[in-house]
Amino acid sequence: MLAAAVQVAQENTEAVTHLPIPPVGFGIVAFGVLVGLLLVTYAFRSVGTRH
Repeated sequence: MLAAAVQVAQENTEAVTHLPIPPVGFGIVAFGVLVGLLLVTYAFRSVGTRH
């Protein structure tokens, strides 16, 4: 009886992942965020030498 219940449970489980965007999109978004952080860092490159 237990083996039948386990078999039914295994047949009904599916490994489904529903991503909001394609996997390549995650890389593009991450690259954009890192470029944005680079630009912010570059904008403040000479703040310490002014004083």
